[in-house]
Amino acid sequence: MTEKEKMLSGQLYDPTDPELVELREKAHILSKKYNDTVETQEDERDAIMRELLPGLGENAYLQGPVQFDYGCFTSFGENTYVNFNFTCLDCAPVKIGANVFMGPNVSILTPVHPLRWQDRNLYYKPDGSMTDKEYARPITIEDNCWIAGNVTVCGGVTIGAGSVIGAGSVVTRDIPAGVIAAGVPCRVIREITDEDRME
Repeated sequence: MTEKEKMLSGQLYDPTDPELVELREKAHILSKKYNDTVETQEDERDAIMRELLPGLGENAYLQGPVQFDYGCFTSFGENTYVNFNFTCLDCAPVKIGANVFMGPNVSILTPVHPLRWQDRNLYYKPDGSMTDKEYARPITIEDNCWIAGNVTVCGGVTIGAGSVIGAGSVVTRDIPAGVIAAGVPCRVIREITDEDRME
């Protein structure tokens, strides 16, 4: 298996692999280019975002600034809106559904590092260069979710359709569909019901 295949399948991988380094550098450059544009540069922003995110759905919009590790491993459904300061470390597949709203400062973090420092610290490869041991877990945010400001979603998590994640939450486990959840760690508070209608 290539290091990219190991990474995407959740195995330990070498992040200094040349293929991965090239993909990350491209994503970092495109993120910077996008962040250096203004909202009135619609055509330029769209072209950059389409190159950065081949899986970008129709009418999905990222306000910027953004920072992606790879971009090519993340997909967004149609009509999804992402506010300022979005970070996505997509070392595993990230699937964000349609009609998802995200507040400012949301972080999607798939990477996982070993808990023991003896396994986590940098080490020398046979060629004399340094690397570390990493692995990653996928993240899925299903359709019609609202992820409020300053939320962190950790690797291995699925957030069910129509759920709301309260501001400042750290989501470390799956959240079912149709609920309000919040906290550190994020926990279900209650279901969303017809009594929550705006009328």
